[in-house]
This record gives sequence, structure tokens and C-alpha cells, in this order.
Amino acid sequence: MNQKHIERERERETQREQSNREELVERIARAISEDGIVEPIKGLRLARFSQPGEPLYGVSESIFCITAQGSKEVFLGEYRYQYDPYNYLLSTAELPIVSRILAPSKEQPYLGVYIIIDPAVVASVMVEMGQLPPRSQSPVRAIEVSPLDATLLDVVVRLSRLLDSPDDARLLLPLISREIIYRLLSGEQGHRLRQMTVLGGHTHRISQAVEKICREFNKPMHVEELARGISMSVSGFHHHFKQVTALSPLQFQKQLRLQEARRLMIGEALDATTAGFRVGYDDTSHFNRDYKRLFGVPPMRDVERLQELARETDSST
Repeated sequence: MNQKHIERERERETQREQSNREELVERIARAISEDGIVEPIKGLRLARFSQPGEPLYGVSESIFCITAQGSKEVFLGEYRYQYDPYNYLLSTAELPIVSRILAPSKEQPYLGVYIIIDPAVVASVMVEMGQLPPRSQSPVRAIEVSPLDATLLDVVVRLSRLLDSPDDARLLLPLISREIIYRLLSGEQGHRLRQMTVLGGHTHRISQAVEKICREFNKPMHVEELARGISMSVSGFHHHFKQVTALSPLQFQKQLRLQEARRLMIGEALDATTAGFRVGYDDTSHFNRDYKRLFGVPPMRDVERLQELARETDSST
């Protein structure tokens, strides 16, 4: 194969990749015409944001995130992850995160695609690939950003085409979803995805602890009981928990509590004392201090500020 032929192949590949990016933007923009997040097909979510907003506090899922247009950053503890049309984000556990859309506008809104990952599908694809889960695996942080290569982009574009064909989606979505898992397992984040299926390993046991904390975040935490429940020493539990989540167990629980308290004050109009009590705080002053440390301002001032921003956004649309 001569050099000119190689250059022509590269040029065709570049053109095809650019065409795929443009098609993905067009299809997502057509499928979600107003700001917000929708789930047109079970397991497939689309996001559109055309105005700058406050950082969003929430809990991540096992999810594959692609940006068709714009850029987004995610914070987990002290770590920052940014992704755009050329990079994807993969999260393989429930994690208390802070996210922010970077510089969206009405002319260039943020357009995102989120695909929920089913661990059972991951395990099934691994079996077909001949990749048996290792008996043990060192824990890795359950979130990371990697380059979105042309092959993976092509699969995502084919997935977006199902938005126009609901009947086809019922048959083809499972097949395309399995191909996405296959591509991820074959790529540089394969080890992160494989850790979801490692039974008996540190990561699986930490995931069990994370699920328990998420279910019982408003109850007192007894770290010794958590560690004993997953057959770990307290010191080992602390070490591996922070490796996977970037937070200590108590920091993890505190962020869950404060995020839920914020939701209660905004969504259910609770006062700070009641919201704090609802999420597990017995001392209002302690709740106020922790809240200000996470969100930057005291609870009620934060709620007033967010309500004012919401009114301004409504009046401008």
C-alpha cells in the first residue's frame, strides 16, 4: 500500500468521522428541542441545556456519557473530569458528584447522550468474548474520561438513528447496546467495566457498601459494621473505599445527605431545620456548617438564590 493510498484512506476516515459528529448533533437536537433531560427509549437519556446554570449535585449511575455538542465537567471529591465531543465519560458505580455544563448558549446548546450500563449485559458480553472475570482485581476509581474513537462514535450514531424508529428500537437497541459494551471492553476503559463483574473482589465489596450507604444515608453510620459486613478490616475498608469513590465513607454519606436536604428545601419547601433532621442531622448548627462548606452559602440563602435564578430563567424564555 503506497503513501498516497494511505493518505486517501485517512482523509476518508476523517470525513466519515466528521459526518458522524454532525449527524449526531442533528439527531439529538431534533429529538430533544427544549432544555432538560428525557428518556425516549428505556436506558437511553438525552440532555439539552442552552443556558449557563448552577453546578448540579447528584449521584451518578453506571453510565456511558457522550457529548454531541458542548462540554461538561464532573467533580468527584478533589478530582475533575471534563468531556466533550472527542471524549467520553464512563462511571461504573453510584458516586456523589458535582457536574456543570460549560458555556452553553441558545445558538450552541449542550447536547448529551447517556446510556445506562447493565452489569448483567457486561458479564454476558464478556463470556461471549471469552473474557472470564478475574478472581481478584485491584480497585480502580469508578469514573474516568477517555478519547471517543471513530469506531465507538459510529456505534453511538447508529444508536441515535433508532430515535426515529421506535419499532426498530425494540429489536435493535439490545444488539447495539451490546456492541457498545463490546467496544468499551476492548478499549482502554475495559478494566474499569470488567470490575463491575468481579464477584468477591474489593471493588464488588465496596460497591455493596456504597449501595447500603445510599439506601440508609439518613441513618447513623457505623464504619465497623460496614467493614465487617463485607469481610474487611476497618483500615482496609477505608483504603479501598477511597480508591473507588475518591471519598471517605463519612464524606460520601455527608454529600448524599446535603444533596438530599437541598432537594427537600427546594422541591418540598422545607425549612433548613426540618430538612436537616430529615436527612439525619440532629444538630441544626452542624447541618448549617456542613451545608455552607459544600455549597458555599447557608441553606436558606442558597435556596433563595436558586429560586431567584429559576425565576430569571423563566422570565427570559
